[in-house]
Amino acid sequence: MHTARHELIRPPAAHVDGFRRVLAEYSPSCLVVDARARDGGIGGLVPVTDTHRIAGPALTVNLSIDDLVDCMPVLALAQPGDVVVLAARQSRTTAMWGALMSTLSQKAGVAGSIVDGAIRDVDEIRDLGFPVWYRSTVPRASPSAVHGRTEPVQVNVPVVVGGEVIHPGDIVVADVNGVAVVPAGDAEAVLEATHAQIDKERIVREKIASGMSLPELLAEFGHL
Repeated sequence: MHTARHELIRPPAAHVDGFRRVLAEYSPSCLVVDARARDGGIGGLVPVTDTHRIAGPALTVNLSIDDLVDCMPVLALAQPGDVVVLAARQSRTTAMWGALMSTLSQKAGVAGSIVDGAIRDVDEIRDLGFPVWYRSTVPRASPSAVHGRTEPVQVNVPVVVGGEVIHPGDIVVADVNGVAVVPAGDAEAVLEATHAQIDKERIVREKIASGMSLPELLAEFGHL
């Protein structure tokens, strides 16, 4: 299979580690999207296991809209902690990810995968414990996995997932609520804003517990 590969410039480890620490909070993807003034949120992608949550640099894969293929060559470029982001045009007729890719990814240290399309082998993936987010499920495998098709796969190029542009190296945060994207160049500022959001929500919870009313909360915080 021909693969068009481009260099992946990963963000500083301190930025990635900072977002991984945010995973200890409730609804980390929501915190990040709130910190970005409601930008960067992708809905409709569900995890195979509700408790999974990941953060890491995006290794992007763009697939042909006419001839979907599997992405076996991608793992040769992956580094531990990467998140494979597979733009499959929300295809529902062909599974672009399954147990084999999950097993190989897990062995390579990949943090998880975001599949903007269909997957299969959900029960086995769940038992593996590998984090996968997906649009739908279908039993049919991709043509190349069965017939050795040779359509090109574009790796580490900008992709569109759920209306959001994801560049290679952008930081992806995913949990049961969906997926949040942080442009690599904005990571430090967004991380700082995320911590501010965490502090604000903690204070709001304390105010609610102390008996503060909704009008009082809105008067103090402007919005919740």
